[in-house]
Amino acid sequence: MSEPVRFGLIGYGLFGKHHAAAIARASNARLAAIAVKSPSSQQTAAADHPSVDVMDDYRRLLDRSDIDAVSIVVPNRLHFQVARDALAAGKHVLLEKPMALSVADCDALIELAEQGQRTLAVGHELRLSSLWGSVRQLIDDGAIGRPLHALIELSRFPYRQGSEGWRYDVDRVGSWILEEPIHFFDLARWYLNDGGEPISVYARANSRDAARPELTDNFSAVVNFTGGAYAVVSQTLAAFGHHQTAKISGSEGTIWAWWSAADARSERPTFGLRYGLGDQVHEVTLDKPAGELLELAEEIEAVAEAMRGGTAPPCTGRDGRWSTYLCLAAEESARSGAIVSLT
Repeated sequence: MSEPVRFGLIGYGLFGKHHAAAIARASNARLAAIAVKSPSSQQTAAADHPSVDVMDDYRRLLDRSDIDAVSIVVPNRLHFQVARDALAAGKHVLLEKPMALSVADCDALIELAEQGQRTLAVGHELRLSSLWGSVRQLIDDGAIGRPLHALIELSRFPYRQGSEGWRYDVDRVGSWILEEPIHFFDLARWYLNDGGEPISVYARANSRDAARPELTDNFSAVVNFTGGAYAVVSQTLAAFGHHQTAKISGSEGTIWAWWSAADARSERPTFGLRYGLGDQVHEVTLDKPAGELLELAEEIEAVAEAMRGGTAPPCTGRDGRWSTYLCLAAEESARSGAIVSLT
């Protein structure tokens, strides 16, 4: 039996805590060290994981020979710098989305990973979901014929501020389109790109706060693919709860998946999956529940296995580059009012 992957965790905010717990529980991974800048977060990490070394500088963590891989859960603007340093230190990387705040930086990370023969995985954990993953399996099984259209929608309460308010600081978050719609762009491309990659994006966005137009509470985009398929990605942050749907229509019917709860990390969601055409509707029973923290646990296991076996992770650096590229193109389109070509 292969040895567990020895992980260092960089960042210990709200989601960093969940990464730490998932790594600690994984059968094929071990949490070896945590690096976090804030003294209060260091104290919390040490109390939560008393057998794990906690330090204030991630570079000290990268210098350690007993670390095989790092999980990077820091504010968006730091993703490129920390991932670049980790890959240069010879570590495998699981990088939370977005990969970086520019396509050029995504390309640089991909090149570093390939040169060093290191795994670069991007945190699009919805691919590991029993629900959203089953949508892809139905597509692969031919349940709706040739996919032609996807509608992926989220209605939820406003974002939390994040550590030191970083999520409401455009210089640190990069863009709210990069914050959560990036997951839905990834799903849309995953569901439709067997017929060809995206070729253009048109987007609209506005904000509840007229003084902060860069905080796009309401956002919608149309993504066109080669071969004629297209996707609509839409989100509002001016609502309540957390309610996500995906409808994938093809030449022989539609798949409809939905997930609803008070919060994305709720332990008591309601969800469902069905597909059909006309009055021929099929309910799909899932073998396990769906939810963000369950999907994170699955992601850690799958990424660790890819690192051990030298195989591709569920979401590669090239996949992460695409989702970042789509978000940036959508932001440009929303700003300019024009269709943005991706070719």
